[in-house]
Amino acid sequence: MMMAQQPQTTQLLLHGVIDARILEADLSVTTDGKLQPTKKTLMKKKVFSWIRKLTFCKGQQQLENAIGLGTDGKLYATVDIDKARVGRTRMVPPVHSPKWDESFHIYCAHDASNIIFTVKADNAIGATLIGRAYLPTEGVVAGQKVDLWLPIRDEKRQPLEGGDQIRVQLQFTNVAADPTAGWGTGVGSGAYGGVPYTFFKQRRGCRVRLYEDAHVAGDFAPRVRLADGSFYEPRRCWVDVFDAINRARRMVYVAGWSVNTDVVLVRDPREPSSASSENLGELLIRKANEGVAVLMLVWDDRTSVGLGPIKRDGLMATHDQDTESFFRDTRVQCVLCPRNPDKDRSYVQDIETATMFTHHQKTVIVDGGGGRTGPESPPGLVSFLGGIDLCDGRYDTQDHPLFRTLGTTHSRDFHQPNFPGASISKGGPREPWHDIHCRVEGPAAWDVLENFEQRWKKQGKGDNMLVALNKAWAEREAAAGDAESWNVQVFRSIDGGAAAGFPEGSADAPREAAALGLVSGKDHVIERSIQDAYIHAIRRARDFVYIENQYFLGSSYAWRRQNDGVTVEDINALHLIPKELSLKIVSKIEAGERFAVYVVVPLWPEGVPESGSVQAILDWQRRTMEMMYRDVTLAIRAKGLQDDPRDYLTFFCLGNREAPSPGEYVPPDHPDPNTDYERAQQARRFMIYVHAKTMIVDDEYIIVGSANINQRSMDGGRDTEIAMGAYQPGYLATRNRPARGQVHGFRVSLWQEHLAQAAAAAAGGDLLRPSSLACVRRMNQVAKQHWDMFASDAFRGDLPGHLMAYPVSVLDDGSVVATTESFPDTNNAKVLGNKSDILPPILTT
Repeated sequence: MMMAQQPQTTQLLLHGVIDARILEADLSVTTDGKLQPTKKTLMKKKVFSWIRKLTFCKGQQQLENAIGLGTDGKLYATVDIDKARVGRTRMVPPVHSPKWDESFHIYCAHDASNIIFTVKADNAIGATLIGRAYLPTEGVVAGQKVDLWLPIRDEKRQPLEGGDQIRVQLQFTNVAADPTAGWGTGVGSGAYGGVPYTFFKQRRGCRVRLYEDAHVAGDFAPRVRLADGSFYEPRRCWVDVFDAINRARRMVYVAGWSVNTDVVLVRDPREPSSASSENLGELLIRKANEGVAVLMLVWDDRTSVGLGPIKRDGLMATHDQDTESFFRDTRVQCVLCPRNPDKDRSYVQDIETATMFTHHQKTVIVDGGGGRTGPESPPGLVSFLGGIDLCDGRYDTQDHPLFRTLGTTHSRDFHQPNFPGASISKGGPREPWHDIHCRVEGPAAWDVLENFEQRWKKQGKGDNMLVALNKAWAEREAAAGDAESWNVQVFRSIDGGAAAGFPEGSADAPREAAALGLVSGKDHVIERSIQDAYIHAIRRARDFVYIENQYFLGSSYAWRRQNDGVTVEDINALHLIPKELSLKIVSKIEAGERFAVYVVVPLWPEGVPESGSVQAILDWQRRTMEMMYRDVTLAIRAKGLQDDPRDYLTFFCLGNREAPSPGEYVPPDHPDPNTDYERAQQARRFMIYVHAKTMIVDDEYIIVGSANINQRSMDGGRDTEIAMGAYQPGYLATRNRPARGQVHGFRVSLWQEHLAQAAAAAAGGDLLRPSSLACVRRMNQVAKQHWDMFASDAFRGDLPGHLMAYPVSVLDDGSVVATTESFPDTNNAKVLGNKSDILPPILTT
């Protein structure tokens, strides 16, 4: 072992994996009053005050007196890549020679000068800083393993007077040399074992159905030829959900951010009339009365109770109180499930978790899928998961109408939260809803079941209500020898506050957690395998990545510093996904190879577009775009090319514009004059809300789930999420054959939905080669035409397609500017957003 050099200022790229181990420290001081609270601690007290105002809590002074600052606390250590926090140890007693001996497997995509190890004493609010030790990146970037006693330094980077030090071991592995990353190889083969270091392992022999939107329009028939000569067949999500629940014999388990009992799942006249006459609440009560165990976990929006009719629906209008009331005194067991913090979190973290974060998973698990009966027969589990909640506003087709269905399909399901006071009585436009969901059968369906059971055991009404199933049946439900089968892996963002069975409370808990594919820090155990899945899929990508997501922000550690009052280090939207995408593009430009990233997001996040929260999120999105485009433009320049950065990275949104139709619903009332609502109604246009959470890589691999591309969803300790990653081993790309299985069919079907038939037909074979320059430019050209028609004051009738260019352009230095200052029909709602001086970043990232 040797002592380290001085802290460095030269930044080097660390892209790959860091395996670090914090063993012990030698301290001359502990928590005897010589130490001062950190700046973040003082900031947390301000956040705490803001939270209490939001939640209308009583007894503020008593609680603050009980908390205090600068009190003695247990010791813990952290790992930062420069100022990005990537790991924390457990807490140990405040002694002079604390021992942690904890290991960390850290994905990194950071330009950094130092890896920093910090020792702190925990407080009820924040922490007290003891000091920091610096390991220069130039000493590890080549991949050598180091074992060092590092001097602990003060805020001025001077060694502490007592010679305090910390012992660490560390090795960095570049992404191209990491055998688990499979850099640029795609899935490779059916032998691919899935994402490593995860709670749920990859399962073979599964069956998967992919759904675009809640229903399929009768005239939507994409002509996508697959490898076996057949044509891709889009499936009807809510019809399948209804049928699965209706066939259940023993169990129906539902988990949702929102569940609305009034929702009618089947509305298509082609379906049996009995299905369309029964709403979701009636269906679940009927099954419970048949003796089926119907268990529900519905997020408890804590802003929706005890505040009168104005607040009954809560800030998010999830109907949680109405849902619980509907099932009261029935055989359906409906639990309103608050987002409880893990027991070892601080007071501020407790309140942040409970008031700012949600249970965002959307799952339905039933038996009866295999058609077998009898007590010794496997139950035939069927699990649905993805982005679609069983609630109002979600039912839509590929047509995404604004006005035409207000008198029919959407007469009792009008959803328009972007205009204050909007209602069916005042007319459209409704908010069209685009989403993606999936159905999983086979062994992976049992992992979705285990997730529900863990959550029920933590926050439900008792383990005895769960149906006892033989877990050995899971493998018996594998589709052995089926050429159409899928390999599926379930991923989550969740912590010990939401799931039972996570290791906790012992010195061995971090080691036990790591063995289970979990991450621990400060005695808080989390799973963040959804982020890991995205990272691995991007790193393995060969040709292209296609993303649809409700949000797109992150990698804040790499955002450009600006003189606008925002301190990048305070944002903490640290997940790697945007940076991984830009680094993948950069690597392809450097190698002289084609690569394309397509990202589809909503025109703005759902809500009043001028509001502080929407504008703040748009500001984070703009900073994320600029970070990525800066990487791409620098790589283009370094290669001496004249390429447009949008030839590699391009952003889209969806919208519709609709001419009046004969017999259209005529509202009895009208919007207030000179409002966004009135202007949109007169212009006959509105965005299609992109709520999907999916990524497709090389037409081989797909991720579908509930997780947004933001820190809330990717953190593990914030919103709870679930997703699956899957591929068909029989339909992987080879040297002589492109991937032409269900993932390919689904991606082209989505593009045909967004482009519409005429533009899709004109694109021809370009759509089959997403990485090609011809394809990217074709998509950009059509999308710009659609945007120009959407935004024009001149109304030319129905928009011929829904895919629109996101209204920004990219300057030579990667800066992003708006092509129109404000969104159409709005009262100065800025396209690029505005930073908020009121809302804390933890709420909007």
